Amino acid sequence: MNSVIDTTVIVVFSVFIMIIGLLFSRTGRNLKSFFAGGEAVPWFIGGLSLFMSFFSAGTFVAWGSIAYKYGWVAVTIQWTMCIGGLVTGLYIAPKWKGTGNLTAAEFIKDRLGDNVQKSFIYIFMLVSLFIKGSVLYSVSKLVGASLEFPLIPVTLVLGIFMIAYTAVGGLWAVMVTDILQFVILTTAVLLIIPLAFTEAGGVHSFVSRVPDNFFNVVNGEYTWGFIIAFALYHIFYIGGNWTFVQRYTSVDTPKSASKVAFLFAGLYIVSPVLWMLPPMIYQTINPGLTGLETENAYLMVCKQVLPAGLMGLILTGMYFSTSASANTALNVVSAVFTNDVYKGTINPGASDEKLMKIARTSSWCFGFGMILIALIVPYIGGIVEFTLSVGAITGGPLLAPPIWALFSKRITGKATIWITMISLVVNLIFKIVLPLVLDYKLSRGNEMMLGVLLPFLLLLAYELYAASKGKVSSEYLQLQVRKAARNAKVIVVDEKEAAEIKRQNKFGLQVISFSLGFIALLLYVLCAFTAKGTGMVAGIATIILLSAWIPFNASRKTPVEG
Repeated sequence: MNSVIDTTVIVVFSVFIMIIGLLFSRTGRNLKSFFAGGEAVPWFIGGLSLFMSFFSAGTFVAWGSIAYKYGWVAVTIQWTMCIGGLVTGLYIAPKWKGTGNLTAAEFIKDRLGDNVQKSFIYIFMLVSLFIKGSVLYSVSKLVGASLEFPLIPVTLVLGIFMIAYTAVGGLWAVMVTDILQFVILTTAVLLIIPLAFTEAGGVHSFVSRVPDNFFNVVNGEYTWGFIIAFALYHIFYIGGNWTFVQRYTSVDTPKSASKVAFLFAGLYIVSPVLWMLPPMIYQTINPGLTGLETENAYLMVCKQVLPAGLMGLILTGMYFSTSASANTALNVVSAVFTNDVYKGTINPGASDEKLMKIARTSSWCFGFGMILIALIVPYIGGIVEFTLSVGAITGGPLLAPPIWALFSKRITGKATIWITMISLVVNLIFKIVLPLVLDYKLSRGNEMMLGVLLPFLLLLAYELYAASKGKVSSEYLQLQVRKAARNAKVIVVDEKEAAEIKRQNKFGLQVISFSLGFIALLLYVLCAFTAKGTGMVAGIATIILLSAWIPFNASRKTPVEG
């Protein structure tokens, strides 16, 4: 590893990404174009963005640690995300698009009422800030430790960069970042795998030296019960998480929304195998890691096998994968606050110009909250595990009811509040109270199963009760009246706005094409500094350069009028 070359790669690419964000600064004319890409984002861009929004440094740290210790089960765990994507594509994503709402919070208000929406908004924003703050801490620690920089300055710089990029460019800026770091991480992993196999003495040597049960589908504490519970959890998470719903509502049709989820599922069939091979191989290169040391397995194999400059590239990819996750959360939290709190409650008559100012200002405010949480992590200890537990505790209660409401005409706002609160309280009792009072703790699988099944069973019980009484939700009936009124109106097409949306999306595709060309050029330059794997680097750079034609050709087929 050459820290000078690697640091230079990180700085050059980061500056390039910021320039891209500035290029999109004038494309966000109103809330729809800023937060939903004018509802005309190409489905394959949305699908790749959804796929990469799922990543963070934790993908490499947490799953990499499991892959190092237990082997193939790390792949099995991530295949549950593929199941969630398939179910979402078949049933849930087209429903979200069919609502006609800009955000999940907007749908909750329309379908379940103001009180439910406000309750969900405040919990969602709080949970998002804690989770993304801990994620920012993780990636800051990763970058700081790799380049031997102090943690606090790294956290501040990475956090401010993250906020600025989202606040300036909106959804398209976030999605371009997603595409670029997808290419970067794929490039890095494709380079690491053959180099790691070489370091391990070849494939046969690797297979013969791994521990017993290393290739078992389930292993250790990750039992079939945990896998089934995790698969159920991801149906709710991928189908109902507000940050992912935005990907389904930003495309043009329900069919395109399904394609977004199907592309996500397809990528999650192949990618876990590629992502997890390096730490699995490293187990045979350096089998002595124990405890928390195993969390560094991915970083250590990268340091050992990657040539100069490529370590900087994968660190950039890891940062931007985390950035994509945090950027998406910031974009959606800002969208919810601007569209559903400020416009919906504080200032219903606000102009597009005013709403855009609020959108960008709120992105900065929420972002600084995320940085603050990241900075206090080292001083309060254990918050990463705590925030993961918060996600498990709140996931089912918060995500299951809105998904249920997409399909049910019987669920009411009052029932939703009761089901959510009962589920949250029971989950908290089993997670916090019983371990302290009775020293009783659920297994990892049972904890996940409780969090998912309890709200589902409560929703099912209410649905059966309401059906037996012949009840139909008054909120549902009111929504049907509003929909009928909207459908009866003559839709006036704003030709100027339509032309601007087409220009924005055409421009986004052109920027992606140009950015892929830039990555290829950067890899060609790095070939001059690599002592090993030079041919592979050059070959991958050529493939990336050729792939730049795909978005460029798509942009040529996007007509712009006006």
